[in-house]
Amino acid sequence: MPDYPKAIAPVDRIEPVPRRIRAFLAGEPVLDTSRARYVWEWPFYPQYYVPVADVRRDLLVDEQHTEESRRGTARVYGLLVGGANRDACARWYGDDALPGLADTIRFDWTALDAWFEEDEEVFVHPRNPYARVDALRSTRHVRVELDGTVLAESTSPVLVFETGLPTRYYLNRTDVNFAHLAPSATRTACPYKGRTSAWWSVRVGDTVHEDLAWSYDFPTAALLPIAGLVAFYNEKVDLIVDGERLSRPKTHFS
Repeated sequence: MPDYPKAIAPVDRIEPVPRRIRAFLAGEPVLDTSRARYVWEWPFYPQYYVPVADVRRDLLVDEQHTEESRRGTARVYGLLVGGANRDACARWYGDDALPGLADTIRFDWTALDAWFEEDEEVFVHPRNPYARVDALRSTRHVRVELDGTVLAESTSPVLVFETGLPTRYYLNRTDVNFAHLAPSATRTACPYKGRTSAWWSVRVGDTVHEDLAWSYDFPTAALLPIAGLVAFYNEKVDLIVDGERLSRPKTHFS
């Protein structure tokens, strides 16, 4: 059993979205709605299903075929905005859809350039309304090791508790041994924390372990305590917290 709370929303749960949702492609608004639905296609986070009336139908391209799913029959559409063409990126659900989903459209997240909840950009996927993400200052003694080499040690970490994920330990850069870290070109994003500003690989002896640490210089407002701090993948390093060596979790999210 993991030592952190699980994500508990059942698959195909449907709930109203109380937030205004907008999405853009090539500078054009594709959808603008205050009537979206959350639909959990898997337990960890939902997708947005948007009423057809709140979508720019003039941008949709009918691809003349349908798809079947547990949620019903959907007609497949692409998007064409100026020179930006996105094939098979939208599913328009018909009368046999689950209650509340008839005449809604589900867009592939990556087909659009930017998504917003109210006026804040959201990355990767919608935020789960049943998930919490808290960044708490702590005085726990945290040591990070790999193959017996100490990569970082701190008594002033910031702990990030995110529903469904193991605790992450964010450490001051002055507590990190950068002699073993090499900058990486990798950049990622998180719906709750924002976009990473840096990643590092770790060199121990002659072995390079790719992309084991990251940092957010400009996180979202709710996660400001982690700004500029460095976290390591629990899954790939050894963490000793208050003298106890933690087992490596199986998940793999930053």
